[in-house]
Amino acid sequence: MDDGPPYLYIIGEDHVPQRVHDVVTWGEAFGTMNRRVAFDEVAPGVIVSTVFLALDVAFGDGPPELFETMVFDDYEGGEMDRYATWDDAVAGHQRMVEKVRKRVRVS
Repeated sequence: MDDGPPYLYIIGEDHVPQRVHDVVTWGEAFGTMNRRVAFDEVAPGVIVSTVFLALDVAFGDGPPELFETMVFDDYEGGEMDRYATWDDAVAGHQRMVEKVRKRVRVS
Protein backbone atom coordinates (compact mmCIF):
# COMPACT_ATOMS: atom_id res chain seq x y z
CA MET A 1 0.00 0.00 0.00
CA ASP A 2 1.27 3.47 -0.89
CA ASP A 3 1.46 5.93 2.00
CA GLY A 4 1.83 8.85 -0.38
CA PRO A 5 4.73 11.30 -0.49
CA PRO A 6 6.72 11.13 2.76
CA TYR A 7 7.73 14.77 2.66
CA LEU A 8 4.46 16.77 2.73
CA TYR A 9 3.45 18.48 5.98
CA ILE A 10 0.86 20.92 7.24
CA ILE A 11 0.84 22.88 10.48
CA GLY A 12 -1.94 24.10 12.72
CA GLU A 13 -2.25 26.67 15.44
CA ASP A 14 -0.57 24.26 17.85
CA HIS A 15 2.61 24.62 15.71
CA VAL A 16 3.02 20.85 15.47
CA PRO A 17 3.79 19.65 11.93
CA GLN A 18 1.53 16.85 10.68
CA ARG A 19 2.48 14.65 7.76
CA VAL A 20 -0.18 14.41 5.07
CA HIS A 21 -0.47 11.63 2.56
CA ASP A 22 -1.91 13.32 -0.49
CA VAL A 23 -1.06 16.36 -2.54
CA VAL A 24 -4.64 17.67 -2.70
CA THR A 25 -5.00 17.89 1.09
CA TRP A 26 -1.55 19.45 1.32
CA GLY A 27 -2.26 21.97 -1.45
CA GLU A 28 -5.57 23.07 0.06
CA ALA A 29 -3.97 23.59 3.48
CA PHE A 30 -0.90 25.31 2.01
CA GLY A 31 -3.00 28.23 0.79
CA THR A 32 -4.55 28.93 4.18
CA MET A 33 -2.01 28.01 6.87
CA ASN A 34 0.10 30.66 8.53
CA ARG A 35 3.64 29.59 7.66
CA ARG A 36 5.50 32.55 9.17
CA VAL A 37 7.41 31.79 12.34
CA ALA A 38 9.25 35.11 12.73
CA PHE A 39 10.33 38.16 10.72
CA ASP A 40 12.80 40.89 11.70
CA GLU A 41 14.23 43.80 9.76
CA VAL A 42 17.59 44.01 11.49
CA ALA A 43 18.72 47.08 9.55
CA PRO A 44 17.67 48.77 6.30
CA GLY A 45 18.04 46.15 3.58
CA VAL A 46 18.75 43.32 6.06
CA ILE A 47 15.90 40.94 6.90
CA VAL A 48 15.81 37.69 8.86
CA SER A 49 12.79 35.54 8.04
CA THR A 50 11.81 32.13 9.41
CA VAL A 51 9.02 30.08 7.85
CA PHE A 52 7.43 26.64 7.90
CA LEU A 53 8.34 25.12 4.53
CA ALA A 54 5.52 22.54 4.47
CA LEU A 55 8.00 20.13 2.87
CA ASP A 56 10.67 17.97 4.42
CA VAL A 57 13.56 19.27 2.36
CA ALA A 58 15.77 16.50 3.79
CA PHE A 59 13.45 14.10 1.90
CA GLY A 60 13.78 11.43 4.58
CA ASP A 61 17.56 11.62 4.82
CA GLY A 62 17.89 12.17 8.57
CA PRO A 63 15.64 14.31 10.77
CA PRO A 64 13.01 16.30 8.89
CA GLU A 65 13.93 19.82 7.84
CA LEU A 66 10.57 21.57 7.94
CA PHE A 67 11.48 25.13 8.95
CA GLU A 68 13.97 27.55 7.44
CA THR A 69 15.60 30.79 8.53
CA MET A 70 17.00 32.95 5.77
CA VAL A 71 18.88 36.22 5.83
CA PHE A 72 18.03 38.58 2.98
CA ASP A 73 20.85 41.09 2.83
CA ASP A 74 21.31 43.79 0.19
CA TYR A 75 24.99 44.09 1.11
CA GLU A 76 26.35 40.57 1.67
CA GLY A 77 25.37 37.03 0.78
CA GLY A 78 22.53 35.64 2.86
CA GLU A 79 22.71 32.81 5.36
CA MET A 80 20.32 29.94 5.97
CA ASP A 81 19.55 27.37 8.70
CA ARG A 82 16.92 24.62 8.85
CA TYR A 83 15.08 22.95 11.74
CA ALA A 84 12.70 20.09 12.55
CA THR A 85 10.40 21.83 15.06
CA TRP A 86 8.69 25.16 15.63
CA ASP A 87 10.54 25.68 18.91
CA ASP A 88 13.90 25.01 17.25
CA ALA A 89 12.95 27.44 14.49
CA VAL A 90 12.06 30.19 16.99
CA ALA A 91 15.36 29.69 18.85
CA GLY A 92 17.32 29.51 15.59
CA HIS A 93 15.68 32.70 14.33
CA GLN A 94 16.71 34.56 17.48
CA ARG A 95 20.28 33.27 17.20
CA MET A 96 20.43 34.41 13.57
CA VAL A 97 19.02 37.86 14.43
CA GLU A 98 21.70 38.33 17.11
CA LYS A 99 24.44 37.13 14.76
CA VAL A 100 23.32 39.50 12.01
CA ARG A 101 22.94 42.42 14.45
CA LYS A 102 26.54 41.95 15.60
CA ARG A 103 27.73 41.85 11.99
CA VAL A 104 25.73 44.95 11.06
CA ARG A 105 27.09 46.89 14.06
CA VAL A 106 30.67 46.02 13.16
CA SER A 107 30.25 47.01 9.49
